[in-house]
Amino acid sequence: MQCLTIDAHFVERGVSGSVPIGERPEGRRLLTTLQHGDIVITPKLDRMFRSALDALNTMGALRDRGVSLHMIDLGGDVTGNGIAKLVFTILAAVAEAERDRTRERIADVKCDQRKRGRYLGGTVPFGFALRDDGSLAEVEAEQAAVREMVELQTAGKSLRVIAAVMAARGFQMSHNRVRDILSRARAAEAAL
Repeated sequence: MQCLTIDAHFVERGVSGSVPIGERPEGRRLLTTLQHGDIVITPKLDRMFRSALDALNTMGALRDRGVSLHMIDLGGDVTGNGIAKLVFTILAAVAEAERDRTRERIADVKCDQRKRGRYLGGTVPFGFALRDDGSLAEVEAEQAAVREMVELQTAGKSLRVIAAVMAARGFQMSHNRVRDILSRARAAEAAL
């Protein structure tokens, strides 16, 4: 068993593994820091790469620079021999396929939830309140305000004027929020 000394840790927080390693801040720092003879250790292939092409290109670039890539979940050095490279290539393709499949499943669930009228997160839209079951319920006072905003816009009033009218009615909002509310109202009307 080989004993290794860890000289540095590179932890990528808040960046998807689907982003190529050279485009991630810590990934870029790792790649520019490496020198001939260094060893990169990562716990899992799918934490470092989600694209088979990125995995193979990075592995080739590391090998050309004399840097080894050790993946704990694959049992060690994946740059050392042809069999390790074959296993690495197959598993990188599987990781990419799983990422694509997960993305498809999430999109399917979100589509189904939208069809059921479920709220999918973010700021609750003006004119609605969130029910305990996760669906949206109309708030009549705010719905009336939305209808008035639409009427004011149809009458040619500017977004700033509409925001001022809403403020006088007790709804403090910027002209940008008025624009967003009107845009959502037009989209909902077009969907009917």
